[in-house]
Amino acid sequence: MPKMKTSRSAAKRFKLTGTGKLKRNKAYKRHILTKKTTKNKRNLRKPALVDSTNVKTMKKILPYL
Repeated sequence: MPKMKTSRSAAKRFKLTGTGKLKRNKAYKRHILTKKTTKNKRNLRKPALVDSTNVKTMKKILPYL
């Protein structure tokens, strides 16, 4: 059986927490920031957890995480 390959793009975007959940960065922080409020931009800095409906797919493309 050959080794499973990790999706390198996903490996750069997701990290595993201590409890085994997947951590991700939030979107909408790259451009068109003038119309977004300071509070909104500040909340976009904080990491979020991957939704439970997507975890199975993520574990498949990140087999060694």
